Amino acid sequence: MEIVLGALLIIALVVIAWLVLRQQQRTDKADTQAIMMLQQALEALRSEVTHNLRSTVEGVSNELRDVRDLVFNELAKTTSSVNEQTKLLLEQMGGLDQRMGNRLDTASAVIGNVQRGLGELSKATEQLKELSGSVVELQQLLRAPKSRGGFGELLLEDLLKQVIPAGHFEMQHRFRNGQVVDAIIRTANGIVPIDSKFPLENFQKMIAAQNDEEERGYRKQFISDIKKHIDSIASKYINTDEGTFDFALMYIPAENIYYETVIRDDNSELYEYGISKRVVPVSPNTFYAHLRVIALGLKGLQIEKSAREILSSLKQLQTELRKFQEAFNIVGNHLENAMKKYGEADKRLSRFADSLEHVGSPSLPDEQLKLPE
Repeated sequence: MEIVLGALLIIALVVIAWLVLRQQQRTDKADTQAIMMLQQALEALRSEVTHNLRSTVEGVSNELRDVRDLVFNELAKTTSSVNEQTKLLLEQMGGLDQRMGNRLDTASAVIGNVQRGLGELSKATEQLKELSGSVVELQQLLRAPKSRGGFGELLLEDLLKQVIPAGHFEMQHRFRNGQVVDAIIRTANGIVPIDSKFPLENFQKMIAAQNDEEERGYRKQFISDIKKHIDSIASKYINTDEGTFDFALMYIPAENIYYETVIRDDNSELYEYGISKRVVPVSPNTFYAHLRVIALGLKGLQIEKSAREILSSLKQLQTELRKFQEAFNIVGNHLENAMKKYGEADKRLSRFADSLEHVGSPSLPDEQLKLPE
């Protein structure tokens, strides 16, 4: 631009000098030669200025081409880098999606187990309520002077099968000392020994007695039989070293015998004797009530076990949720890094676009190359 301004200034001075010479209206030969020399000088000056302008335009065009090539090369490198980062991010996100899917499947399975456990717990609670109601009804039933239910003379094993869950009782259990008890009930704190006794002979004689004296005699023998059974049970089957409780149950299969043993005993001699030996006489009706209470305790143990399983499942679910949260945070970090890279690439593209717009056309119009005459 400085060359152009200098050339224009020289042209202006030459034009002014020419005008001055023209005003003097000199017509001599010397003036004519001076004018011709001036015109030649102007023509040479114009040619030189035009040549310089063309050289300047060509240099600027070459520089613009170099800048354009550099911009396109940098743009291609940036685009390739962005594509590689995007591909890597997509691969990482694909792996994370698979891991997240596995975590969600595991969490769904744990939730299903928890729901099933809650359903079982709800059923056990309903059964517990039913058992509690049954115990109350049995207690009301057994308040009668002669508690003769519809159970009849049921066998010990049948009653156990009706009330106690399988696996919590055993028939003909043998202790380490060789003694065999008719049945035991297993609980969390120990085993309850149960032995069935049926003192029928003297009982029948007592019932068939013709007078009070005979009845008193046979009753005395009947009480002696009962005491012998109590002593036998206490000595053989109450063995805390082998895990029994410090009491045992004497099962009397007939309600009328139990009635004569416990309820009709005005002085409670037999009952108190049994309690002193830690042997509790039971009939089919009262034994059923005892079994209900024991089954209630076993149900409580099952509920406690189900609650522990639910707590374990909840802990597992909490662990899976924590792992899922960690995977989710990793995805968030990758997305945040991708957004940063995208923002940087966008800014660089914007700067290149602005630079291209300000550079302009690589050649000048022909009108700018013409000089005034």
